This record gives sequence, C-alpha cells and structure tokens, in this order.
Amino acid sequence: MEVLDVRVAAVLRSRLTQYARPPYVRWPVRMTAPVGRVSPRCPTATGNRGGTVPVFASKREETEPPCHTENNNMEFPLLLLLLHHLHFALCLFFSLFFNATSHMLLLKNNTSPFPCNFLFGTSSSSYQFEGAFLSDGKGLSNWDVFTHKPGTIMDGSNGDIAVDHYHRYQVNKAGIDYYNRLIDALLQRGIEPFVTITHYDIPQELEDRYKGWLSPKIQEDFKYYADICFKNFGDRVKYWVTFNEPNVAIVRGYRSGLWPPARCSASFGNCSHGDSETEPFIAASNLILSHASVVTLYRTKYQKKQRGRIGIVMNAIWFEPLSNSREDKLAAERAQSFFMNWFLDPIILGNYPEEMHEILGPDLPSFSRNDKQKLKTSGLDFIGVNHYTSYYAKDCIFSACEPGKGSSRTEGFALNSPQINGFSIGQPTELDWLYVHPEGMEKIVTYIKNRYNNTPMFITENGLGTLEKPNPTIEDIINDVKRVEYLSSYLDSLATAIRKGANVRGYFVWSLLDNFEWTYGYTIRFGLHRVDYATLNRTRRFSALWYKQFIAQHTNKACLSSS
Repeated sequence: MEVLDVRVAAVLRSRLTQYARPPYVRWPVRMTAPVGRVSPRCPTATGNRGGTVPVFASKREETEPPCHTENNNMEFPLLLLLLHHLHFALCLFFSLFFNATSHMLLLKNNTSPFPCNFLFGTSSSSYQFEGAFLSDGKGLSNWDVFTHKPGTIMDGSNGDIAVDHYHRYQVNKAGIDYYNRLIDALLQRGIEPFVTITHYDIPQELEDRYKGWLSPKIQEDFKYYADICFKNFGDRVKYWVTFNEPNVAIVRGYRSGLWPPARCSASFGNCSHGDSETEPFIAASNLILSHASVVTLYRTKYQKKQRGRIGIVMNAIWFEPLSNSREDKLAAERAQSFFMNWFLDPIILGNYPEEMHEILGPDLPSFSRNDKQKLKTSGLDFIGVNHYTSYYAKDCIFSACEPGKGSSRTEGFALNSPQINGFSIGQPTELDWLYVHPEGMEKIVTYIKNRYNNTPMFITENGLGTLEKPNPTIEDIINDVKRVEYLSSYLDSLATAIRKGANVRGYFVWSLLDNFEWTYGYTIRFGLHRVDYATLNRTRRFSALWYKQFIAQHTNKACLSSS
C-alpha cells in the first residue's frame, strides 16, 4: 500500500476571555491550528442547549522524508491556559486520512492543478463548537447574551453546550508553560497552526461600556488583546487572521439587527435602537482601523523575528448581473463594493470604493491623515475567502425595484438574491440563501486576483448545509451524496482559477462537525461528521471519506509532478 507523504495540520480554535489590564476586559476568540493523536476525555457537558479556520490542513514539503499518516479521525485535547487573567482555551482537530473510494476531480494530463504545498483542511469556530459558556472563569460574550433572548434563534437553542468541544478535551491548568511544551511537541510532528483571533463574538462588557465597534476605544483594546496572542504564541504560529467575515458581522449586527448587538432602523428590522444608515459604516471603520493597528503591531514588533503572516477572512459572494445591460453590470459591481470591497479596498488600496463615496457622500466616515498612513503601511499578507454561493444583482438606480436586500441607498441600490424575477442562479438547496453555482468560485477568485494584484488567497470556508429528517435512518445520516457533489464541483471550479494563475494556497471545508449555526441554531448541518445533539456522539459521513481520498490523490499527483 502506498504511504501518504503529507504534512498534517488540524484546527485549533481558541478564545481569550480575560486579560490583565485595568479595567479587566474578557475577550472570546476563535483560533485555528493542527495536532496529533490523543484519546479524548468526555466529562459531562454543562449548560443548557435551549430555552463556537484557516483550520486543519495537509501539505507535503519536498525536503521531508516520506512518513506514514495514521488513521486518525478523532478530536484532540483541549488545554485551558491561565496566566494571571489570561484564559486561553485551545480546541484541536486531526485530519481525516482513511481509505475510501469515490469519484474524483478530473486530473488533466494525470497531474493535479493544486500545488505541491497546497493546504487542504476543514474549519470550525469557538462559539459554534466549544460550549462551556460559563466554565473556568469565562466572561459572557455578546452572543452568549443574544442567544438567551427569546425569539432570536430559530429553534430556541443557544451555544451554551454547542457540540461540547470544550469538555471533550483534557483540561490542564498548569498554565502557559504546559501549553508551550505541547505546541513544541506538535511542531516536532510537522503541525502548523492557523489562528483566527476573532470570529464574530466580542466581550459583552465592551458593548456595555462603550457600545463595542461603534467606539474608537475598541481599537486599543483589540490591539492589546492581539499583542498577548503574538507575544505568547507567535514564535510558533505562522498564520494569523484578525477577523472572520467582518462584512457579515457588521451588516447583521448594525444594519438588519439580526445578530448582536441587534441595532437597526425600523425600516430594516425589529430593533429597539440603532441607525442602519450610519452605524454600519462607523462600526466598519473602527474594525478596519483595528485590523490596521494589529497588522502594524505584528509587522513592527514580531514579524521579522517570528516570520509569520497575517491577513483577514471575508465572506465572498459572487454577484452576477441579472441581465447583460450596462445598468445591471454596474449594479453587480456596486453590490460587490458595498459588501466585500467595503473592507478590502481600505485595507489593501487605502480607501473605500469609489461607488461608496459617490452614493453615501458624507455618511461614509472619512479616514484622517494618520489613519491613511496606518492603512498605507499595514495591509495584509493574504486574503481568506469564505465562498458558498452566488447571487444575481439588479440595478435599482435607473430601474424600479421591489423592496429587498441591496435595494436601499445604504446597500448601494443593487437588489441581490439567488432568485430574482423567477430566475434562479443555480440549483436550490434546503437553505433558502444557498444555491449551487460552482462557476461562482472561479469568478470570485479571479475577481479578487485582478482587483488586489493577485494577493495570496486561502479558501477558508466552503461547504453545503442540509436539514435533517426527523428520526433519520443510518443511511440518511451517512450518505451525504449532495455534499460530495457540491464540494467536487466547487473544487473543480477552484482548480480552473488556479490553472489560470490565481495565487490560491489552500482550501478548507466548512465544517468538520455539525455545530451551532448562529440564528439557525442546530437546525442546519454542515459537518463532514454528524453530531447527535442528544448524546454528542460523532458519526463519520461519506463526505469525510471522499474528502480524504481527494486530498490523498491530489497531494500525491501534485508532488509527483513537481519532483
């Protein structure tokens, strides 16, 4: 039997919930990284379910000797780190390498389009996975508070337990020294961590004290928090992400009010406070400058010595013009500018998109001279791309539009939806927002390549969510053929973009396990492994086997062709 010559990286999700800086602030965090095999311990879960990048990955390096990869398909120990007021919880996963047969992406000329050092993996996040919402001195996050309000979550659930990731690991309170020894041991096995500092949730204390992202005060607190991460773990962590999908967090938190802090105008949602016309842009400005401050800190204080990279992860929808008219083509560009470019343009190019300036005028916060200098010297080293689906975009400036997402001034006058006027952009799924449109993967990657000078990219999330039947059979649980078809088609589209020169360096499936899916609660399942929420038992799905085989074949083909 052929031995896989790979480097395995797993996911390390973590949260920093308290640090010593008067007045004390508790900050939950998401992290990602890789690991080796340890038997999990499973104490009883605590909490109440109702009433948590890049990410584990595998790569081969030409300088490494062949090594045998074990059949490791379980989770790994969580460490609780306490350093004075520092609480750092680490959740680790291992890659899926086991025998399976299934259809493969067509290999052109018997070679793989993915480079030899390409990273494959899966994603998770702390609030959606960990649970343990009141364990070991953890402070409340804004999502802890939000999910306990009646009517905010579809099935009335919350993330108190999630999939109990926190308690399915050994807990060690000896402190950061023990953690350092563990990380050293993992690195000796070729495990490379990807760390995402913030995945949506922030300490509720910051909301209460100065309204969170609406205040510039958060910039200094976030910088201090990131400094702790860099100082303690940056000598071994080589990939850092400041924020996951800030465009989603800001829009749903400050425009529609569907997520915490649940602020919006009456015309956008049912909120008790907020201003959908101005607050999203104020919050985004503070977040963008927080990213710039942290990147500047990392580059001036740590990067030269630690030799790591830092970036940001964006939700990336491909917006297809509804028609070939000039108006709809401009609407598609506006939709992109008011969603993804809103954040990436200032970070990479130094200012907001022209379309935003033209439409919003003085309602768009301006950057000071110091801000512009900070943006100019910070930037990023890579872009994380979370891509699931594509939407049509229709002009609402020169054409009449019915009310809907994107049609307002604050959204760029570009109605966008996977279905407009009876036209569907792709095959519908069980989720009303997710239509299968594989071509969108190639198009959004190519768009980012062209607009941002082919900055290195990682596809940090891509996957298919499904609804589970009541009382499912074992076949219903395991045989997720539609997920395999989805992943295969999107990987094929990604391969096309790479063949055409896109600098994509990794791909991660959302997600390793079923989990708490924000306002959908536990009603949606994205996992390569199914979770029984009554027992928290995990069952491997067909998609996990398929993905393992895909990684094995493409890793071997890519490395053989480059040798």
